[in-house]
Amino acid sequence: MSQDNRLPDDQHQALLVGRVWRDTPEGPALVIVRDGQVIDVSDSVGNMADLLDRDDAARWAASVTGPVLCDVTTLLDNSERSPQLAPHLLAPCDIQAIKACGVTFAVSLLERVIEEQASGDPGRAAELRDELQRLIGGDLSRITPGSDEAMALRDELKARGAWSQYMEVGIGPDAEVFTKAQPLSSVGFGAWVGLHPASHWNNPEPEIVLAVNAAGVPIGATLGNDVNLRDIEGRSALLLGKAKDNNASCAIGPFIRLFDEHFTMDDVRGAMVALRIDGEDDGFRLEDSSDMREISRSPEELVGQTIGAHHQYPDGFMLFLGTMFSPIQDRDGPGQGFTHHPGDIVSIATPRLGTLVNRVGRSDQLPPWTYGIRRWLADQQGSSTRRA
Repeated sequence: MSQDNRLPDDQHQALLVGRVWRDTPEGPALVIVRDGQVIDVSDSVGNMADLLDRDDAARWAASVTGPVLCDVTTLLDNSERSPQLAPHLLAPCDIQAIKACGVTFAVSLLERVIEEQASGDPGRAAELRDELQRLIGGDLSRITPGSDEAMALRDELKARGAWSQYMEVGIGPDAEVFTKAQPLSSVGFGAWVGLHPASHWNNPEPEIVLAVNAAGVPIGATLGNDVNLRDIEGRSALLLGKAKDNNASCAIGPFIRLFDEHFTMDDVRGAMVALRIDGEDDGFRLEDSSDMREISRSPEELVGQTIGAHHQYPDGFMLFLGTMFSPIQDRDGPGQGFTHHPGDIVSIATPRLGTLVNRVGRSDQLPPWTYGIRRWLADQQGSSTRRA
């Protein structure tokens, strides 16, 4: 990828904040990008959760000073070339919860029902797709979840014996919100993402991710890959945790772009999120997109269903908003649909946020997740001692 699309198309006015790994013993640092330079602001703010909780987060990011680590091109190049090079990008969040919303687009709703009905068998997908489209009939994207029309369709599908738990969260009153990954476990731009070794039917999920503070206010947005195991989740919704939360199965980045006069929630609502998959072993290429204008529930509604009197997040949270991307292009044979091969390069892009690039491997063969809360606290204490 070139720098032209790795960063926002208006990068000169974008407020970009993130995290990088420096040479040991310094460890992780909070950074901002200004005038093409990566500025270490760790002496001014301890963690990303604190930054996002500031009442003046955007104004602060526009003016805070600190030492320059490198230029942003070097940082991005390091991140793509080798995880051993420093500095390189980490996921831009730290101690926030990582939450995700599923079945927020009508197209992905249909594919989730197919996964369930196929019981994880990709060979049955095409037949079931035609059958369900005949049964449902109308355009699900025109139905407002929780509306009288949606409830009437729910009753009709139940009467026909075609109801699904995915239909419930897709057109019912309650959104699907689940925990995608643990704090500090997400990987960043350029890192490898992991597939559970038991999965043979899987795909990336290109999504916009909101950065929400402890008060439930979205402060900015970034890109994410919610690695999806269709066969495992399709066998049972009770396997959602096994399907979603594995080593390196969550990628976020490259930076969080803070909301300001140049970038607002309207940009999120109108975003077209592009996806490209390049196969290393077979030359396969898949290009598709997810249009946020087609989302069934607004980003604000999804935030409201995640946080409120019923559930608090004192460190804030990152919220994947879902995707309409559900690949059906055959890769390994007729009727087999799409699945990843080791070495695939996944690029997720939208002009106002840039591009998230990752390569695909197996979760059990990638470097294990070892940097948890205790290690982070030790590095925080060490940084305070060195500053003193």
